[in-house]
Amino acid sequence: MGETIKKKKKNLFQRIGEAFAAIPKEHHGFGKQVFMLARDDLLKTYKGAVIGPFWAVMKPLFNLFVYWFAFSVGLRGGSTRVEHGIPFFVFMMVGFLPWVFMSDTVSRGSRCLRDNRQFVNKISFPVSAIMTYTTLAKFYVQIFLFSLVYIYLVCTGYMPSLYNIQVIGYAALMFLFYLALTWSLAPMSAFSKDFESLIATIMSGFFWLSGVCFDSYTIDSVLLRKILLFNPMTFFVNGYRKSLLYHQWFFEGYFYPNYENLIFLLELIFVILLGIYNYNRLKKTLPDVL
Repeated sequence: MGETIKKKKKNLFQRIGEAFAAIPKEHHGFGKQVFMLARDDLLKTYKGAVIGPFWAVMKPLFNLFVYWFAFSVGLRGGSTRVEHGIPFFVFMMVGFLPWVFMSDTVSRGSRCLRDNRQFVNKISFPVSAIMTYTTLAKFYVQIFLFSLVYIYLVCTGYMPSLYNIQVIGYAALMFLFYLALTWSLAPMSAFSKDFESLIATIMSGFFWLSGVCFDSYTIDSVLLRKILLFNPMTFFVNGYRKSLLYHQWFFEGYFYPNYENLIFLLELIFVILLGIYNYNRLKKTLPDVL
């Protein structure tokens, strides 16, 4: 009886270990291809355009200008708006930077299997690699956009500091979090276009809840401040501002700094576990669905 229980426990741990190792194992031997496909995916998206991939930069810059004009000029009657002594355009630009990656990754990542069904039907090509190179393509854009923003900040008087190094950590966590999120979103969207439409609808509303246009730390309502701590998008928006504008370390903040990091860590673990579960559960039936 005791040996039977031990065997069941062993089999359970083996299955859990195999589930965790499945996605990294699938990528073995495909590392070079993933980077090449990420580059090709970026080029394919803007194929036929005169300036090509530069549209990936022009679009968010134009959207940023529109939002800045609406909030700083239109609604304020042309008055100069300042947040914590920082010009509103700079304040919003730094918060808008991670939003571009998060928004594009969720919207593009949720439909990446439908858009690349030719790879799904190839037995020799790992399905999880599709989510990886799609996310990586958007990360290339994020790196380029960050370079432009950083140059602008330096030219306008925000000199480089040791706090800026934190952006590397925030960017890496952001890549991991939204890559793991696509492990759930992409297979589920492949089964239902309604789910894909639902994701697009939710994302259009999340912009106004992410703290891009306001400082989530200084909202009058204590309840709302606590609720926004559970929004991972707000975590990254605030993280970029801490690193580039506020000159704060990741464990510092106006309110609940420790809770903020702990909540995100729990959310990251949950998203990874959920992504692994959904991917392993649905990947075998994806070729038949697509």
